[in-house]
Amino acid sequence: TEALTIEANRAVDHAIADGKPFFLYMSHYAVHVPFAVDPRFYQAYRDKGLDHTEAMYAAMVEGMDKSLGDILDNIERHRLSEDTIVLFISDNGGLSAHGRGGQPHTHNKPLSSGKGSAHEGGVRVPMIAHWPGITKPGSVCKQPVIIEDFFPTILELAGISDIEQIGCVIDGRSFVPLLRGQQDQVRENLPLVWHFPNNWGPKGPGIGPSSAIRLGDWKLIYYHAFQTFELFNLVEDLAEQHNLADEQPDIRDRLATELAEYLASIEALMPINKATGEAVPYPASQERQSGDP
Repeated sequence: TEALTIEANRAVDHAIADGKPFFLYMSHYAVHVPFAVDPRFYQAYRDKGLDHTEAMYAAMVEGMDKSLGDILDNIERHRLSEDTIVLFISDNGGLSAHGRGGQPHTHNKPLSSGKGSAHEGGVRVPMIAHWPGITKPGSVCKQPVIIEDFFPTILELAGISDIEQIGCVIDGRSFVPLLRGQQDQVRENLPLVWHFPNNWGPKGPGIGPSSAIRLGDWKLIYYHAFQTFELFNLVEDLAEQHNLADEQPDIRDRLATELAEYLASIEALMPINKATGEAVPYPASQERQSGDP
């Protein structure tokens, strides 16, 4: 983490010395396995009563936090803080299925599960945005965005228009209006979709080959192995403890149809059933079932 931070700051220094605007994409290895003791921060967490594994994990988080601070300090040193937009996001939820101290699948409470899961613990991640003079300090935006939205957002922030994308389709939707404190009425009716037709390895809530869709308060997960569903109302049940797939068949089927149409539109690959040699069908194209795979 420290080495990457040094190189990142050096790259910024070079761009500024050359009189050029810069785009810095800083992607840490931390926080990630294999864990290791960061002697700068480890002992403080041991002193707080954390076991060896969790103390290593916490120290890695603090090391990443220091890195962000060092990068922001360097921008301030160049007197560019008022001219620099900062976007911070995690790529997935915190590790919880294995390799941690304590009880598995509980580290991201109140969210269920963690990395590799279609449950909220795996897909709901921290995000912070700072646009000097535009974003309101301490404000919270409750409209959800997804990582695909970053590309069109950054292009708009850079003043780039009339974009041509290979394949003619730009994934995502700019969230610049949200940064300005506005509601995006179109976004209200756009689903978020996750498609993961792979075996990650560990077992646990929401983990396994699946496709998922969120629209408004509702999220539907379609598990490929047994073609089963989980349906959650995230406003009433953020911890995803109550599967409503049987109780709300109209919502289940509506979301399943929308998910299937989207997957078909992008020709999404599905896993192969080894017993039949056929691809698992899209969620709306077979007799629907519900339950826990």
